[in-house]
Amino acid sequence: MRIVPRAVENAIEALSKLPGVGPRTAERLTFHLLKSDPAKAVAISEALSNLHANVRTCLTCYNFSEGETCGICESRDRQKSIIAVVEEPFDVVAIEKTGLYQGVYHVLGGVISPMDGVGPDRLQIASLVKRVEDGGIEEVILATNPSLEGESTAMYIRQRLASSSVKLTRLARGLPVGGDLEYADQVTLGRALQGRQSF
Repeated sequence: MRIVPRAVENAIEALSKLPGVGPRTAERLTFHLLKSDPAKAVAISEALSNLHANVRTCLTCYNFSEGETCGICESRDRQKSIIAVVEEPFDVVAIEKTGLYQGVYHVLGGVISPMDGVGPDRLQIASLVKRVEDGGIEEVILATNPSLEGESTAMYIRQRLASSSVKLTRLARGLPVGGDLEYADQVTLGRALQGRQSF
């Protein structure tokens, strides 16, 4: 005997696949949407279906973008000579919220993690090296998370850029080891940016 309609089961199952959403939260979200104005569910559905249709990867920095290049790369107000290297696009959002950084970014798309089968060739490291080799870059800020994988990735990038004259810096240790930029508060992240050191 079916307790809830199949459409409800399908919605719960789909929502529970999201990170940080367990079965109970998925149930609450589903029943909330079911009890709400149908227009609310339709708006959410349309927003989600437009994600892949209207969002692409910036050809310069690999951040999410609406066009071929993102707004940060296109901006004339940004310092193109400074690149902050981050793991994921949500790290860009975290740094931008501080309002203290005026350079550009390079999104790696993850970190080197042999346990997960992720080597340097699966990340945007070669494209970073090419950006530096093409010239005009004075500083590369290694803004990977202060985790074992983030540190390993930063060390690997440091080795790849060792022959260049670019200044390499690392975010200051205002961030907790094992933490993610996404969860850092704006003050801590801002201090870490301001206190970055040579690497």
